[in-house]
Amino acid sequence: MGGCVTTPPSEDPVLIKLTEMDDRLRKVERLADNQSLVELAGQIADIQSEIREIRGDVETLRYETEGAATRQRDQYLDIDRRLQTLEGTAPPVTASAGTASGFGGGPGASAATGGPVVAAPGAGGAAERASYQAAFDLLKEGRYEQARAGFEKFLAEYPGSDLAGHSQYWLGETYYVTQKYDQALAAFQKAVNQYPQSRKLPDALLKVGYCRYELGQYVEARAALNTVLERFPESTAARLAGQRLDRMQSEGR
Repeated sequence: MGGCVTTPPSEDPVLIKLTEMDDRLRKVERLADNQSLVELAGQIADIQSEIREIRGDVETLRYETEGAATRQRDQYLDIDRRLQTLEGTAPPVTASAGTASGFGGGPGASAATGGPVVAAPGAGGAAERASYQAAFDLLKEGRYEQARAGFEKFLAEYPGSDLAGHSQYWLGETYYVTQKYDQALAAFQKAVNQYPQSRKLPDALLKVGYCRYELGQYVEARAALNTVLERFPESTAARLAGQRLDRMQSEGR
């Protein structure tokens, strides 16, 4: 009887085929592993990029927040200084035979000591000044909406008053200090246009420039601030205008 012929493993076509398939499968698995690593590396790179962007956004936000806080602090310091100035230099309200009461609330000098004695105004004058003072007191207390209503009421009732220019200016301040720059700009511009003889004209022009700055209207802001320097070179408003112009230059605006 003849025996079966045994094919060596190295020559077995089935085994060879299985071996080839196994090799191919391993190559595919290695490629898959490599592809996963590539994708993972890409994801890591994307995450790192996003982290850098977030850090940049945080730094930008921090800068803007600090800048806003600085501007707000400057605004409050500015209005406080101006309020104190007005209180110290305002004319007296009433006077009796012996005393005169300062407009800002300070005591006046008596006639016996040689100080100024101002004749008591008529009923209309007293009511006018009381209306103005009431609005001004609200402004000093930080009650800006009530102060705004008070100044608007004063302007409606006493449009020809000597204090109308002041009232229009402080109306603008009630908007400015609360960062309502569009409304503030309109109020300050009205103070400039309608009350050119007011002592608050330099300050109103200055605040027109400030509002333009806050609104990003840098060309107009620079023009307004330069107007203050040209028309009122010796005033405090001119000094503040110069400081803001220097700041704009350092900011590249």
